[in-house]
Amino acid sequence: MSTRMEGALVSVSSQPLDVGAHEAFVGHSGAGASVVFRGVVRDQDGGRSVVELEYQAHPSAEQVLREIADEFGADPDVLALAVSHRVGALAVGDVALVAAVATAHRREAFDVCARLVDEVKHRLPIWKRQVFADGSDEWVNCP
Repeated sequence: MSTRMEGALVSVSSQPLDVGAHEAFVGHSGAGASVVFRGVVRDQDGGRSVVELEYQAHPSAEQVLREIADEFGADPDVLALAVSHRVGALAVGDVALVAAVATAHRREAFDVCARLVDEVKHRLPIWKRQVFADGSDEWVNCP
């Protein structure tokens, strides 16, 4: 039997994201499973060497992220949820996005976490500038 989720850890921050804090936040005595996703800056994109990413957020970004978390938290299978996105300059290997979900069963935990990440990437008003080793750059997710 599921119980309604109470609150969520949600943030848009220029500080490094604490993956352990997200994992701890979704600790729940009724959870049989928790899934934690870390979106990490990789060193290449489309065959080009990436040296840095810069994320810029619209002022509404944290409110939008909270709305997404509330929508997912309304699912009776979700016992706990934490989601954060980093902004500013990030180096290769830095964590840009953390999503953590706890449910009673593993299948639901994997499913909800995957859908949460997809929804964040789809709706969150954050834009990414990739800087390449050759000095060129490009904006991604720009209107």
